[in-house]
Amino acid sequence: MLWIGLHLPRLPLEIFTRGGPAAEPLVVCDAARDPCIVIASEAAQRRGIRTGMKLSAAHALANNLCVRTRDAAAEHAALTRLAAWAGQFTPAVSLAPEALLLDIEGSLALFGDLAALLGRVHEGIEALGYRAQPAVAPTPLAAEWLARAQPGAVIADATKLASRLAPLPLGGTGLAPATIALLDNMGVRTLGDLLRLPRAGLARRLGAETVHRLDRALGRAPDPREPYVPPETFEARLPLPGAVENTEGLSFPLKRLLLELCGFLTARGAGAQAIALALHHPRAAVTEVRLALTAPTRDARHLGELYRERLARSALPEPVEALTLRVPQIFSLHARNLDFFNPRHTPAEAGAALIERLRARLGREAVQGLSPVAEHRPERAWRYAAPGAAGAEARFPPRPLWLLPEPVALEVSNDGAPQLDGPLALLPERERIESGWWDGGEIARDYCIARNDRGAQFWIFRELAGERRWWLHGVFG
Repeated sequence: MLWIGLHLPRLPLEIFTRGGPAAEPLVVCDAARDPCIVIASEAAQRRGIRTGMKLSAAHALANNLCVRTRDAAAEHAALTRLAAWAGQFTPAVSLAPEALLLDIEGSLALFGDLAALLGRVHEGIEALGYRAQPAVAPTPLAAEWLARAQPGAVIADATKLASRLAPLPLGGTGLAPATIALLDNMGVRTLGDLLRLPRAGLARRLGAETVHRLDRALGRAPDPREPYVPPETFEARLPLPGAVENTEGLSFPLKRLLLELCGFLTARGAGAQAIALALHHPRAAVTEVRLALTAPTRDARHLGELYRERLARSALPEPVEALTLRVPQIFSLHARNLDFFNPRHTPAEAGAALIERLRARLGREAVQGLSPVAEHRPERAWRYAAPGAAGAEARFPPRPLWLLPEPVALEVSNDGAPQLDGPLALLPERERIESGWWDGGEIARDYCIARNDRGAQFWIFRELAGERRWWLHGVFG
């Protein structure tokens, strides 16, 4: 077995700062009557503010200090969303306090080697706005301990696990503070010191559970972990460090939400087709910007381009203080044949992506598709529809895609043959259309395909009544 432990020591702060860098010193404090600092931003640390300091003392060092109360529920929600995102690397992701544990034994070969996988994980988490301390070990508990105390450590050989864990301080092993204090009084300060004590004495002094915990860390006892099961839908809220007054300022936090969404979708082998972005204001009602796509996707860059186009055409009633991204339904994406010159998309997806960008920039009504209608009269045999929408099944002889707005009368030769800048050769196939007598739009025509001496093809007809003139009605591509 091989596990990656990812410790997130700054999670209590990052849930407030992922939306962008805070301009002022920021601290997260506990909810006590006389609060203490849980964690301080780098700007606050430069003012001399430290973890454990009283909030009143911190205010004396920075009169413009921004204070947030620790939000355990938001931290847990962020950790579960990270677990869902990490599912793209392995289906076996489990939760630990301020940490994720990834069983990579079965998926390592998919990413080349361990270094490549660690690089992908590191870059991905950093792009989401988190700092993670990684470590690798043969057991989940050892990986977690190393991630806390020796970030970057890699132990692939289980026979070396005990010796490599020996220098770890007891503070990172999850033992109760009272137990650590008791052991410290005995001169036991590292995991190696603890492992040298007689096993029976340890069980009497510290309890059988502590001994069993050590056995699990060293691989001497099984340590099954329940994989996190992500939800069927996606929802993530991202508070902004300050009010954003223009849509350009939303690009950075929105990119982080979209990357989180697309990691979630990749883990599920799925795509999103309808996405709702909510912009939260201090007093005004929520502004909602929706995307309705022609096909499911999990391309974060494409979604970012669409939202930039949409937001550029949106007016904000008030500054924005938070974003929420929702996907109410996901759709399975099957194996795809990618375009060699654009490996992000299949040819069909590339066409759909172009349509979506045009609709985002110009508006949905400005970009329409054409759909057939079960009607013989050519002028009425089509309608505008959403691009890609299915229309009525209509079977006709060959007809051109391009019809003229109105038929144009053709000149004829002395022998009555139609001409268009010269003689036309008529192909033998004919299509007779006699229809519309019931609604006032009656036509009676014989259609055929005509070709000029340059090979261009035209759709022409001759009236079946009246002057029996020739008319040009369409052009073949």
